[in-house]
Formats: sequence, C-alpha cells, structure tokens
Amino acid sequence: MLFVRLLKKVIQEGALRLIDANGQIHLIGDSSDPICTARLHKKYLNYTLCIIPSLSIPEAYMNGTLTIENGTIYDFIDLASSNYSTIENYTLYKILRSFDPAKLGQFNSRKKAKKNVSHHYDLSNELYSLFLDTDKQYSCAYFSKENKTLEMAQKDKKKLIASKLLLKPGLKVLDIGSGWGGLAMYLAEKEKIDVTGITLSEEQCKVSKKRLKQIKRKDHVQFRIQDYREETNVYDRIVSVGMFEHVGKRNYNQFFQKMGQLLAKDGIMLLHTIGRLNSPSPINPFIRKYIFPGADLPSLSEIMRAIEPLGLFVTDVEILRLHYAETLSKWRARFSKRRDDALRIYDERFCRMWELYLSLCETGFRYHQLVVFQIQISNRFDALPWTRDYLFQMEKKESVEQKVKGTHAP
Repeated sequence: MLFVRLLKKVIQEGALRLIDANGQIHLIGDSSDPICTARLHKKYLNYTLCIIPSLSIPEAYMNGTLTIENGTIYDFIDLASSNYSTIENYTLYKILRSFDPAKLGQFNSRKKAKKNVSHHYDLSNELYSLFLDTDKQYSCAYFSKENKTLEMAQKDKKKLIASKLLLKPGLKVLDIGSGWGGLAMYLAEKEKIDVTGITLSEEQCKVSKKRLKQIKRKDHVQFRIQDYREETNVYDRIVSVGMFEHVGKRNYNQFFQKMGQLLAKDGIMLLHTIGRLNSPSPINPFIRKYIFPGADLPSLSEIMRAIEPLGLFVTDVEILRLHYAETLSKWRARFSKRRDDALRIYDERFCRMWELYLSLCETGFRYHQLVVFQIQISNRFDALPWTRDYLFQMEKKESVEQKVKGTHAP
C-alpha cells in the first residue's frame, strides 16, 4: 500500500495505527504505543494522500474521508510534524515541491489584498470570541513567565510593543492592520498620543469603532478601511502587528519604500511578523489555500534585503521563539472546549478545518523553525538611545502606577 509505505518512511519516532479502507490494520513507527488511530474511508486515498501530503491529508480529514480514533487530529499532526524532516528527503515530495508556483512568492494587488483579508478576517466575530482573549488580540502573545494566562501574555505583548516604540505625549501613531482595535486603544490610553488604525477588514473595523466608544481618549483614536499604499500622512511612529504576512513577497520592496515615506525623519517603526529561521520557502499549502490566501512567511534575509537599499536603519531585532506555539496551544484548547458553539455558527467541515489550522500552525512553531520577528526600524541612525534600557521604562512605570493605585484603593 503506497500511503502506508510513505508513512513508514516518514514516521521514525513515535507510532500510530492506520486502518485502511479494506479494514486492514497497519502499525506505523517505532515500537512505542500508538498515540492515535487514523482510519481511511476511501480506497483512492492510498494514492492521493501521497501527492502533496501536506495538503491532501488535511483535506481528507476536513472532508471526513480520513478520521481519527483513540486520539485527536492534533496528535496525528504533532507526530507527523515531529518527523517531518524525513519527508523532505522523499523523492516524490521533492519533485512535486519543485513545481509549486508559491515558491516564487505572492503578489497582492489592492483588490486581491482586500479579497484575501475578507476571506479570513470577515468571518463571524462570534467565532473569534470563542478562543481569543477578551481584547481580541489575534497575534503572538508574550510569555515572560511560565503558566501565564492568555490575557496576561497578550497584555505583556502590547506593553513590549509600546516600549519599543518609545512613546511620549503628542506623537502621531499609525497602526497598519489594526485588527479589532485593541493595540491602538491601548497605546492611546497609555500615553497622550493620537493613533490611526487602518485595516482591510470590514468586520474588524466595525467592531473597532464600536469598542472605541468605551474608552476615555476616544477622540484621539480613529479607525478606517484603507490599504497601506493609499496612506499619505507622515507619522512619528508606525506599528504593524500580524499584517506583514499578508503583504506578499513580491510587494516587500514596495511596502518598505512606503514606510520610509510615511515615517517622520526621527520616527520609529516596529514590525511584528511571523517569519522563518531557515531559508525562504512557500507557506504550508493547506494554510495558503483555505486559511490565509495570498500569505507569505518571510525569512529574516528577505526582510533585510528589502530594507537595506532604502536608507532605512534596522535598530533592533528580537526573535520570539515558541511564544506563538504556546499562544496557539491556548487558542486550540479554548476552541476545542467551545467546539459545539462553533458548530452552531458554521458546520462540521468548517470546525475540522479550524482544528487543522490551529494544529498545523502550532506544530509549525514547534518543529519547523517558525518564529516571530520584532524588527525596529528608523529613518535616523541616532533616533533611539544607545542601550536597550528604555525598553524597561514602561514596565517600571506601570509597577509604580499599580502601587499608587493600590495605596488609594478603598
């Protein structure tokens, strides 16, 4: 059986049980106890699952022709992902990957970018409320301590970003890809600054404007539907969190050229993006097709090549390792707990697709050298202090404020 032979080549550590469409049982892997049982319901899967398995296997699970017993789809993906390096040496895999047009990178026109964003971010807001934190932060959290709650980790992420922006009263800040507005409102509340958030998601912008009514400095924050390429104002600070992944490799030069135009001469930008520690390669085909069409994950070298010719200065780079794996683990657990609620919003196929999405992304950050880059950029070499001590000023300031608040508590 072709698929069994493929699995036996791939899975060298750990084990699973496979039941084919004829009911025959195959033990795959080493001598350890199988962590789950995969059942094939169609005979043709013996062949089709060997063609681009990173796409065909998730599609089979999503369509119900492959099911998991005595375990979960995460168990299956985790086992496959931890052994994934072996499949990259598989001859058929190498041949098929060589014909993947995505290796050239995505080009996203304004019309295409709007359509791609709508595909994912204009889904039901109720869906996202099932697994995100209360502030609806849909990006990597920052786990500075073990056993931290998702809410605390997301707040620490916002605090870290604010520190790297070196905020002070009176600044004008642009938030590109502002999501549900949480970061923009946080920044405006922390310092007396004006924040403009732009997004291509109709639903996110609608929620952001509604939330804006609940904060004290609502007159100093605005949200609008707009492509970054259409912005013309100059800003003291620019922040972009989880948006650069949707720019497209063939738009990188254009993106950073625009950032140079929008950033004041002594301005500071912080780019927070998923990226690769290894060499450039296409995004997972299942994620590209069903979850984030038009998306690309840059290597650090690709980002630097786009920035260097423009006279911009990279003043700081931090690489967050495994923080997103932990974030996704918490999202996945929350989604699993409220799966029945998700089923009432969409259907069984959608729920399986979302399980795959969260599982594939989590294991990508655990095993496939995916990380988060926080890259600080400026138009001037001397726009920031010589040392990184300023990064801890906001944390000290908040600690003092909390102590004072506690002293005056009734």
